[in-house]
Amino acid sequence: MRVHSSSWQARAAAKRADTLNKIPPDWRLSPTQLAQAKKQKDLTGPYIQQYLETNEISIISKDSVDIVEEIKEGKLTAVQVTNAFCKTAAIAHQISNCLHEIFFDQALERAAWLDAQFSSTKSTVGPLHGLPISMKDQFHVKGVDTTMGYVGWIGSNLGIRDPEQAHKVESQITSELLSLGAVLYCKTSLPQTLLFGETKNNIIGETLNPINQNLSCGGSSGGEGVLQALRGSTLGIGTDIGGSVRIPGAFNGIFSLKPTPERLSYRCTANNNPGENTYRSTVGFLSTSLGGLELLLRSDLSTKPWLRDPAVVPLPFRHEVVSEYESRAKSDGIANPSSKPLKLGVLWTDHAVQPHPPITRGLRTVVEAMKSAGHKVVDWEPPVQATAKRIHLAFLKADGAHDIHEQLDLSGEPLIPDLEDSFKLRDPMDLLEYQDLTLQGLEYEAAYSDYWNSTVEEDGKSALVGQIRKLITDALIGQIVDAVIMPVAPHAAVIPGKYYHTAYTEVINLMNYSVAVIPVTRADKDIDVVDETYQPSNEADRQNWEAYDPEIYDGGPVGLQLVARKFEEEKILTIAKIVVAAMETAKRKGALA
Repeated sequence: MRVHSSSWQARAAAKRADTLNKIPPDWRLSPTQLAQAKKQKDLTGPYIQQYLETNEISIISKDSVDIVEEIKEGKLTAVQVTNAFCKTAAIAHQISNCLHEIFFDQALERAAWLDAQFSSTKSTVGPLHGLPISMKDQFHVKGVDTTMGYVGWIGSNLGIRDPEQAHKVESQITSELLSLGAVLYCKTSLPQTLLFGETKNNIIGETLNPINQNLSCGGSSGGEGVLQALRGSTLGIGTDIGGSVRIPGAFNGIFSLKPTPERLSYRCTANNNPGENTYRSTVGFLSTSLGGLELLLRSDLSTKPWLRDPAVVPLPFRHEVVSEYESRAKSDGIANPSSKPLKLGVLWTDHAVQPHPPITRGLRTVVEAMKSAGHKVVDWEPPVQATAKRIHLAFLKADGAHDIHEQLDLSGEPLIPDLEDSFKLRDPMDLLEYQDLTLQGLEYEAAYSDYWNSTVEEDGKSALVGQIRKLITDALIGQIVDAVIMPVAPHAAVIPGKYYHTAYTEVINLMNYSVAVIPVTRADKDIDVVDETYQPSNEADRQNWEAYDPEIYDGGPVGLQLVARKFEEEKILTIAKIVVAAMETAKRKGALA
């Protein structure tokens, strides 16, 4: 164990000061400007842009695909792009606490090298050439701390026990990004333990929602969501074991992708309780665009990560899957008459905690858009999700919080108040109980899969079908659900301290399904009024329902998750594109508010 003579408070304060000192003087805000930001409800758009030049605003307003194309065409240089995003990230951090690590000098040096390579060879290093990519503070970058929000790991890299190796290690996905031409420039904030749907730790304090500072940015990849909402990044790397790329995506009005674990490399990446791999954390992406998510997935898989990480399934990017699902709709999302339409399920509620009015309206928005585009939508009533939440949560706590307390003991820091009850030190789960829960999890997965398969019958309920069912398979009669629309949470971006129900995301981790999150709408106090007739069915439902305040939630982002089955990342990204296009078409036609 590494022992430090200074208090944890002093070490955290020194780390905060060191991070701010890495911001160039010309990019630093005055005390008056910082005070003004604290009083501002919405920090995005015009507010943060007041500190940027016109050319910088032009650059950061572009999405990932456009940026790499313009660099490839010589319209932008890597240095121009990197400088714009570094400056925006610097301002974003000062007004929102969204960064743990800043290495702008390293990034600009890298960008200059990329420009020199492009100038001499007339070709790019790779498909991500010159694109700044932000990273959650779990991924190791040479020369940079990885604290994962723990004071005890300041000055080192969490999980790297040999002091001689501090700042010399690199996560596999870091190496892959660099080989593809990316520019790495910052690491984003996360909550202590990772196992929290908000972003708060003893080093930087709390990170709030930049769109509505009365609300949380989510977690655990919360800093990523904030940075992208403020346009300090268009593409970032996070992780997800219970909703950690989906919640910040939904809460900050951006897109995210949770792949099935083992699709991407987790090798040499810091993690909580890394020995628990029955339900593994997965590397995921957040982006200001669906195109950015696809670009990063396609690019990373082109490096064949399974050759270096034996945990990764050898599954290249499947262009044929993208083509197959693209053929199901036109570019405007309207069902293609020469192909079968999409068939989507919709989960209106998990029957444990009823979603707030903005979420229900968001679900209706997607359903109406898809129906008006000629696609099929059916109600989704899977096996009771409370069962999956119980099993999944038991695995997250199986070690009795010993790993968490081992990290806390390095500095003597306490658990943050929000987590004191959840992660008290206790005896680990008994092996036989662990094995029994494993079997229960497998049984639930099988039941959920059986239910999904049964949806093929919904299109074949006529008398004629009944007569010939024994002669022809269901697959030829009906159509199975392609994906499911469901809430990410029972509320929009949540009021801090009032996230009472995480089952909407946790259940999907139990199945290891592939998920895309899309922004749908914003909470509106004039539309999303309280339903005074609703009677909560249990204590968690009551807590959640009573926490809804239309005034506070007003303007809060509403995102939804689109869920496919295991290793269907290409499929769900393509379906997400169709859904977004259908919503835009419906809105243009006046079919949506």
